[in-house]
Amino acid sequence: MNGASREALAAARERLDALTDSTSVDAGSLADELAAVTALLHREVSLRRVLTDPAQGGEAKAELAQRLLGTQVSGPAVDLVSGMVRSRWSQSRDLVDALEELANTADLTAAQKRGRLDNVEDELFRFGRIVSSTTELRAALTNRSATTSAKGELLRSLLGGRAEATTERLVTRLVTAPRGRSLETGLESLSKLAADRRDRMVAVVTSAVPLSDPQKQRLGAALAKIYGRPMHLNLDVDPEVLGGIRVQVGDEVINGSIADRLEDAGRRMAS
Repeated sequence: MNGASREALAAARERLDALTDSTSVDAGSLADELAAVTALLHREVSLRRVLTDPAQGGEAKAELAQRLLGTQVSGPAVDLVSGMVRSRWSQSRDLVDALEELANTADLTAAQKRGRLDNVEDELFRFGRIVSSTTELRAALTNRSATTSAKGELLRSLLGGRAEATTERLVTRLVTAPRGRSLETGLESLSKLAADRRDRMVAVVTSAVPLSDPQKQRLGAALAKIYGRPMHLNLDVDPEVLGGIRVQVGDEVINGSIADRLEDAGRRMAS
C-alpha cells in the first residue's frame, strides 16, 4: 500500500489493538466478523467503491457502513469498519486488503492471549513447507474447479485435531478465499503477521542437521543483535545445504559459511 492507504491501515491497526486490549471484546469473534465483511466487500465491487470514494464525505460513508452492518456484526466490528471508511484510501481494493489483515491479526491476537501464538507460527511455517514439497496437495488446494466446501473438508482432514484452531481458521480462509494470491505468498504473509504480534522478525533457518536448543538460542540472540529486533526462527533441515547453515531474513540471505556477521555465532555453535 502507498500514501493514504498506508496511513489509513496504520490508524486501523491502532484501533484494532485498542479494541482487542479490552477484556470485553472477543478477538476470535471479531476476527470472524471482519472476515465476513472482507468477503462482502470483495464480492460487492460497487459497494466498496462507494465506501472508498474520495468525493464522498467520511461521515456519510461511515453512516452507510453502520446501516449495512449494524444488524449483521457486533458494535466493535461496526465501529472499526466505520472508522476505516472515514479514512482516505488510494485504491478501493486496499480497504479489503486491510480488513483481511485485521481479521487475521484479531485471530492471532486471540491465540496470543491463550499463550498459543508460538504454536501457530510454527504450524503455519510447517504447513507452508508441506505444501511446497507436495505437488498433489498444492494442486488440490488451489484447484479452481473444486468447491469451497471440498477444500474446507480436505483441510479439516489434514489439520483438524492436529493443529491449533487458529491455524486451521487462518489456512482455511486463505485457501477458500485466496483473492488472487498464490498459496505460498499467503502463507508467508500470515507467518510475518504472526511474528509482528510480538514485534519479531522471522528468520528461515535451513541447516544440514537439526540444531540443538542451545544452538537455536545462540543463533536467535546473534540475529537479534544484528537486526535490532527479536527474532523468531522457522527451522528446516536439508542435508544438502552448503556451509552447514543458511539464514533468510526477508529478502536477505546469509550463508553461514561466508557471512562475517554470523562468523562469531558459527564458531560458538561449532564448539
